[in-house]
Amino acid sequence: MSKVSILEVKTADQLKKFVKFPMDLYKNNPYYVPSFIKDEFKIWDPKENPALNYSEAKQYLAFKDNKVVGRIAVMINHKEEKELGIAKVRFGWIDFIDDQEVSAALIQKAIDYAKEHQIDKIEGPMGFTNLDKAGMLTMGFDKLATMIGIYNHEYYPKHLENLGLTKEKEWVEFEMNFPKVLPEKVEKFSGLIAQKYKLKVLHFKSKEEILPYVEPMFKLLDETYKHLSTYTPISDEQIQTYREKYFPFIDKNYVICVVDENQELVSFAITMPSYSRALQKSKGKLFPFGWWHFLQASKKNDRANFYLIGIHPEYQRRGVTAIIFKEIFVRFTSMGIDFAETNPELEENKSVQVLWQDYNPVNHKRRRTYSMMINDK
Repeated sequence: MSKVSILEVKTADQLKKFVKFPMDLYKNNPYYVPSFIKDEFKIWDPKENPALNYSEAKQYLAFKDNKVVGRIAVMINHKEEKELGIAKVRFGWIDFIDDQEVSAALIQKAIDYAKEHQIDKIEGPMGFTNLDKAGMLTMGFDKLATMIGIYNHEYYPKHLENLGLTKEKEWVEFEMNFPKVLPEKVEKFSGLIAQKYKLKVLHFKSKEEILPYVEPMFKLLDETYKHLSTYTPISDEQIQTYREKYFPFIDKNYVICVVDENQELVSFAITMPSYSRALQKSKGKLFPFGWWHFLQASKKNDRANFYLIGIHPEYQRRGVTAIIFKEIFVRFTSMGIDFAETNPELEENKSVQVLWQDYNPVNHKRRRTYSMMINDK
C-alpha cells in the first residue's frame, strides 16, 4: 500500500494545486459551492490579506500514488494571542479523500506546527479572523452550501473524532420559508419603536450611497459581538479588504440601515440574493462568462441569505429588530423572495437566534470546530 507524503506549499504551481483541490474532490457534488478562485489565491498574498501582517501560516498538500489527496493550512494569529491571551494553532482549508491515513497525516502537520511554536492547542477548521469561514459541517450534507459557508463530506468529522479531536465551538444555521403576511406584532411594534426612539430606515438610491456606512457597519459589528469570548476587533485594513471582496455583490435593495435622529447608525442587516447556483455554474470564476450567472441571480431569485447583522448594545432589547424585519419583509416580498437562510451563528449566541423566532426557523445545518490539547501528544 502506498504511503502518504506531505509537501509544504512553496511554489506557484503547488499553490494552484492547493486552491483547486476541492473542485476536483467535489466534482459533480450538487451541494458543494466553490469559492472564488481569484480570492483564494489572494488569501496567501501578504499584499492582499492584511491578516498576514499579524499572523503566520503554512500550507501543505498530501500525496498518495503521486496524486493530491488532501490539503491543510496552519496559522497562528498573534493579534488573538496578544489581545485575548489565546495561544493556539488554527487549522483550515482542510480537505481529504476518505482515507484515515491521509487525514491523520494532515492533522499531524498541525500538531507538529504547534509543537514547533511551543503551543499546546490546535483548533479548526477556521481562518485567520472572525469573518473568515469556520466550522466543519456536521449536519446538512444534503443542503446547498452558501457563498460564506464551508461544505464538506459526511466522513470529515468522523475522521477528526477518530483522531482524538473533540468539539470546541458549535454553530447553527436556519432556513425560513418567508411569510406572505407580516406577523402582527412586527407590524405593530415597528412603528411604535421607530417613533419612540426617533429612528428611521435609510433608502439608498445607488450602491455608492452605501459606501459612507461601510466602516460604521463594521464598527457596529464590533459593538454587537465584543461580548463573545473569542471575538477580536476588526482592523481598518480588514474592513478595506472585505469591502473590496464583497461590495461588488451588494444590492442596495438588500441592505437595511437604521439611524437615530443624529444620523448615527444603530442597526443594520446585509442580505444578498443566493449566489450559490451562480458560483456552481461559473466554477468559481467571474470571467469570462461567470458574471452572467451572477447577474441573473441578482435579477431573478427566490432565495436570499443573511450575511451580517449588527445592533448597537443600547438598542438590542428595545425592539429595533421589528423595524429591520418589517423593512426586509417589504423588500423581499416585492422581489419575490420565498426562502431565507441565516449565516452560521454560535450556538450560545441566543440574542441573534431570537431574531428569527417569528418566522418558524428550521435548524437545517450545524457545524463545529474541533480542538486537541497536544502537550502530552
